[in-house]
Amino acid sequence: MSVVPLHPQADPARPERVRWIVPAGAVPATGPVAGAPAPLAGLLADGVLTAVVVEPGAVVTELAPGRRWAVDGPRVRTALHAALAEPGRWVTRSAAAPDDDATLRESVRRLLDGPVGDVARSHGGHIELVDVRDGQVRVRLAGACHGCPAARYTLRHRLEAELRRHHPQLRGVVDVAPDRAR
Repeated sequence: MSVVPLHPQADPARPERVRWIVPAGAVPATGPVAGAPAPLAGLLADGVLTAVVVEPGAVVTELAPGRRWAVDGPRVRTALHAALAEPGRWVTRSAAAPDDDATLRESVRRLLDGPVGDVARSHGGHIELVDVRDGQVRVRLAGACHGCPAARYTLRHRLEAELRRHHPQLRGVVDVAPDRAR
């Protein structure tokens, strides 16, 4: 069994995300991972990773909130090596189906009406659902949330992280409000 070479690339804009450069074709399909060989599947199930996405020539991993690459990085690397040795056991979703968007939309509404919205409202803000299309959630931050430095944390680590647990097709959460501060 040969070991597939991995080279990690940090994402300065998203410190929880690392793009692992792998040989082209190391995983036969691209898209959000719906199923992976153990122990990578275990890291997803245990909540160490919130997302794994296969790109041509790369596997993108995202750590759960509160996790650190200095602690969990070696486990992720080892799990990736093991998973890449079994390319036929990867299952990806190449694109979100319309029904997936409807289910995703309902989950967003539930979170914005509930725990995530409660956090925003407790600080005098509001998060409005604008649209869900092709696995991407578009929201608008209003009130105290608009321009708040903590709003990014709320979107990434509360809304997006919770959505990824149940919707592997999620492409991301985007704030579409124009920047009025300029």
